[in-house]
Amino acid sequence: MTSRLRQRPAWRKLEEHFEAIKDVHLRELFADDPHRATKFSAEAEGIYLDFSKNRVTDETMALLMQLARESGLEERRDAMFNGAHINVSEDRAVLHVALRMPADTSLMVDGVDVVAQVHGVLARMRDFCVNVRSGQWKGATGKPIKNVVNVGIGGSDLGPVMAYEALRHYSQRDLTLRFVSNVDSTDFAEAVRDLVPDETLFIISSKTFTTLETLTNARSARDWVTTTLGEHAVARHFVAVSTNDQLVAEFGIDTSNMFGFWDWVGGRYSMDSAIGLSTMLAVGPEHFDELLAGFHAMDEHFRTAPLEKNVPALMGLLGLWNRDFFGFASVGVMPYEQYLKRLPAYLQQLTMESNGKHVTLEGEVVDYDTGALYWGEPGTNGQHSFYQLIHQGTAIVPVDLIGFARSLNPIGPHHDILSSNVFAQAEALAFGKTEAQVRAEGTPEHVVAHRVMEGNRPTNVLLCEVLTPRLLGSLIALYEHLVFTQGTIWDIDSFDQWGVELGKVLAVRIIPELEASEEPVLDHDSSTNELIRRYRAWKQR
Repeated sequence: MTSRLRQRPAWRKLEEHFEAIKDVHLRELFADDPHRATKFSAEAEGIYLDFSKNRVTDETMALLMQLARESGLEERRDAMFNGAHINVSEDRAVLHVALRMPADTSLMVDGVDVVAQVHGVLARMRDFCVNVRSGQWKGATGKPIKNVVNVGIGGSDLGPVMAYEALRHYSQRDLTLRFVSNVDSTDFAEAVRDLVPDETLFIISSKTFTTLETLTNARSARDWVTTTLGEHAVARHFVAVSTNDQLVAEFGIDTSNMFGFWDWVGGRYSMDSAIGLSTMLAVGPEHFDELLAGFHAMDEHFRTAPLEKNVPALMGLLGLWNRDFFGFASVGVMPYEQYLKRLPAYLQQLTMESNGKHVTLEGEVVDYDTGALYWGEPGTNGQHSFYQLIHQGTAIVPVDLIGFARSLNPIGPHHDILSSNVFAQAEALAFGKTEAQVRAEGTPEHVVAHRVMEGNRPTNVLLCEVLTPRLLGSLIALYEHLVFTQGTIWDIDSFDQWGVELGKVLAVRIIPELEASEEPVLDHDSSTNELIRRYRAWKQR
């Protein structure tokens, strides 16, 4: 049975259109239209998007806009902003946009003004951060806090880590920030190796306060503190980002130092909620407010701009065109800004956990590709590792190249050298080098084939002025709404993550089998049984 998406007139026209242009080269497209760069660009909230080096024409873009409208993108977008329960499998609203709405606005959801709730938590966060940053908050021995360790996983870690690294230039440098997420004990051991308990504050970030990895690390942190300072120290060296008052209190954390959020905030969309407490501690309330303002500005652009100039919608549609018609399975994100070194890892969760789905909202198996593999590395590091495959490999990888006109740390010619690579890589990927050009360089004939580069490899260039908290907020919101755009057209739920659960459930079953003093009775498949036996034998040696 053909899916609803494939039955849409625009999809069918796109299939015909793709057959007509699939072999057209970007060299031809640029030669035929001297105004192509201006035509295929858009700008929003300090981010200039040049998408002219995608394999699209005027007709392509018109059909993608038609597909978006036939798929109800604008209506579903408005439903999200109005608090409708668009997360159908969990019957929840999807309101990360409410986390950054100004205090003088209001949004009623299920009879509650969620904006008022958000700003109530933000006010408490600000007071707490001012106390810690100023030294007024004292540990159990009367010393101020010099070290903050965020303990979380997934969205409770990737967002805070990325934001801290991205905004390190704006951080309070006498405050050390560390992050623990992996249940591998090495992660915790190395995070606290050079710290002392009486100057260290732990933020335990878990909505339910039951996440196995986070609570395992939290208990190790508790032991690390209480072994030196005693049980009474927990209240001065631990705070929680959670909604579970009972378990937080049982852990020993004063619930007045618990910062909550709501079930309409998905983990991968939560970095600007109380999950961002470590970010606010690092950069201060004022810069955190700028971050929120950047998020909100891009929200408003996505909500109000026509699709033809709507940067998140454009990027989402281009990604869908590359994924579903050309069959390009991955997307590279290459920030030419060292502070954004954790951005690709953050976007991996945002994109793949959101749109890695195989059924529609109605539960029908899709008959088209959804999601793409996201990966990347800061430039120019990636150019000396995997760019070889991007330029000459058999798999074509569309790339987002993110550049900045100014450096936060200007030293000599560094930034111009760095930025030249943004433009050079986009040019090289698009136009490559022909046999004729290679021969014109005097290349020996037996080497010519090795030096030819096909080009015709799509890129988006996102050019910004300088990395600020506000710009970071806008950039992240752009990718959030890109994900929403694609999920809407693919007719999937971008806001659940049931695929995360099965492995976790099976792991809980296996733990006692690994810990058992006597040989356990195993009833897994033969491979899993043998692996467990081998593990136990080596562990006991």
